[in-house]
Amino acid sequence: MARVWNTPVFILATVYFIVDGVFSHVTQPVTVWIAKKKIFEGARLWIVSLRPYPSLALFAVPVIILEPAKPLAGYLIGTGHFFAGAVIFIAAEVLKLTLVEQLFQLNREKLLSIPAFAWGYQYWRRMMDAVQSMEVWRASRRLAANAAYLVRSRWLQFKHAQKSHPFRFARSEPNVP
Repeated sequence: MARVWNTPVFILATVYFIVDGVFSHVTQPVTVWIAKKKIFEGARLWIVSLRPYPSLALFAVPVIILEPAKPLAGYLIGTGHFFAGAVIFIAAEVLKLTLVEQLFQLNREKLLSIPAFAWGYQYWRRMMDAVQSMEVWRASRRLAANAAYLVRSRWLQFKHAQKSHPFRFARSEPNVP
């Protein structure tokens, strides 16, 4: 009976990691860029200065606002509004990954000092460890990493070909006798 679930789990895990990898690849430079901006230094200092429970409230805000956007996006895609659904899903996922990850990294120790949050995080971590120990998970991660490598290499080839194209900067000049 367990073998029956291998193929669907493999497919879902592969799709999840490909989508997650693409979004993480997009959000990582944005997160680094935001962290380097002096304009956000005040906000970072304020966030770090918060006590544990206000940190939890701040952490929960983007999750509470952005998580319902995913089922809404699914509904829109399912009812034929593919573009609107895709835009909502992508925007919600990028914002959530960027904001939630930054807030967690800034306040990790404070958040884990809250017993209920620590219990939930440990439970989630155990579940992730169990899932990540599955062969189907490792295979889907390899497939996602290979797909990311392929996309990156094709993009670099495209950029290189674009730069070295002989007619890239050619201008048509009028024929002057």
